[in-house]
Amino acid sequence: MAEAAADKGVDVGDEDVRARKERERDELYALDISGAEWQSAPGTEEHEERVEIAYLPAGAVAMRSSLDPDTVLRYTEAEWRAFVLGARDGEFDLERSPHEGGPTAE
Repeated sequence: MAEAAADKGVDVGDEDVRARKERERDELYALDISGAEWQSAPGTEEHEERVEIAYLPAGAVAMRSSLDPDTVLRYTEAEWRAFVLGARDGEFDLERSPHEGGPTAE
């Protein structure tokens, strides 16, 4: 298998990482989360649209929209940590649109 990957120009280490991540994702989505305790930001009302998260084993996190609770995304501890750190660092800050007082298109 390593020889076939090398023939295609794929780094064997990259292939191992991809295989490990795929295994982690399969295990994460195989978890029964029917009893998960969902949390949302403080101050949000039950009838409001909101993002909800549930903490899973091994530091993993599940996330869903209150308007579509059957669609659940799941993140490993490393993925969630990267997301949270990126959000804290401003990676996901929205640029204000012109109608919100942001710059206008030229």
